[in-house]
Amino acid sequence: MMIMEEILEQSIEAARPAIAQGAVATYIPELGKVDKNQLGICVFTKEGERFFAGDTAVRFSIQSISKVISLAAALEHCGFDTVFEQIGMEPSGDAFNSLIKLESSNSHPYNPMINSGAIAICGYLVPVISFEEMVELARTLCRDDGIVMDEKVYQSEMSHISRNRAIAYLLESKGVITSDVEKTLDFYVRMCSLSVTAESLAELGLLLANRGIQLSTGRHLLKPDTVRVVKTIMMTCGMYDGSGEFAVRVGLPSKSGVGGGILSVADRKMGIGIFGPALDGKGNSIAGERMLQYLSEKLNLHMMGE
Repeated sequence: MMIMEEILEQSIEAARPAIAQGAVATYIPELGKVDKNQLGICVFTKEGERFFAGDTAVRFSIQSISKVISLAAALEHCGFDTVFEQIGMEPSGDAFNSLIKLESSNSHPYNPMINSGAIAICGYLVPVISFEEMVELARTLCRDDGIVMDEKVYQSEMSHISRNRAIAYLLESKGVITSDVEKTLDFYVRMCSLSVTAESLAELGLLLANRGIQLSTGRHLLKPDTVRVVKTIMMTCGMYDGSGEFAVRVGLPSKSGVGGGILSVADRKMGIGIFGPALDGKGNSIAGERMLQYLSEKLNLHMMGE
C-alpha cells in the first residue's frame, strides 16, 4: 500500500483541476478576498500518526463547521431532549440559508447543520455559556490555542446579516428562540467567525473518531452519546443540500463551511481536515470533496465499505 503522504499528495493533484469550476464566497465580502487556489489536507490517526499535504497551516474562517462545536456544547449543557424538542434531525433538501420550509405554519428548523437550526442552537447556548467560554471549548476540542474570532470576518458578516436576521426573528415568532434575538445572532456570527486551520479540523475529527477522548491527553472531553448524535447529524446533514450524494460517494460523517473547510471523521480510525476555498454551487469545497472521495476510495473509508 502507498504511504499516506503519497496518497494525500495524489489526492491534491487529482482534485486541483476542480478549483477552476469553483468560486469563493463573495456574499461575505471578507471571504471574497481569499485566494481560491489554496488547497490542503491533513490526516490524524488513532495510532498517533499525523500526515500533511498542501496548505494545512493556513488560517481561514470556520463558518458552518462551528455548528458541530455548538451542537456538541448544547447537547452537553442542555441535553438531547431540550435540543431536539424544536429542532429536527432530517435533511432539509434546501440551501443552508433557506426560509422556504421554515415559513410553513408548523415547521421548525429541519436540523442543527443549517442556519435556522444553528441559530436556534445558539439561542439555547446564550443563557448557559459565554462566547469566551465557547472559544476556549473550540481551542480545547481542536487542540489549537491560536483559535480567535477574526474581527474583519465578523464585521463583514454582521454588515450582510439581513437573511439570518429574518430567520432569527421568524424563529422567535414561532417560539423556537426565547433568548434575546440580537444576542443570539451575535453569538452565532461570532462562532462562524472563528479562525482555524485544516490541522485544527483534523484534531477535532480525531476526537470524534475516538468517542470524545482526546488521544494526546487521554481526557474525556465529550460524552459518548454527544459524539454519536453529532456524527450522525454530520452524516445525514453536514454537507448542506449535497449531503445525500456526498454520503454515497464518500461515506464519511463530514461538515463543510463556506470558508472552504471540511471536517471529516473515519470512525475509530482518523480525523481529516481540509482547506479549499473554491466552492461549488451548494457551498461545499469543490476540490475538498474530490480529495475526500479519492481518500475514501484509496483507504476504503466508506462507512458502508467492506
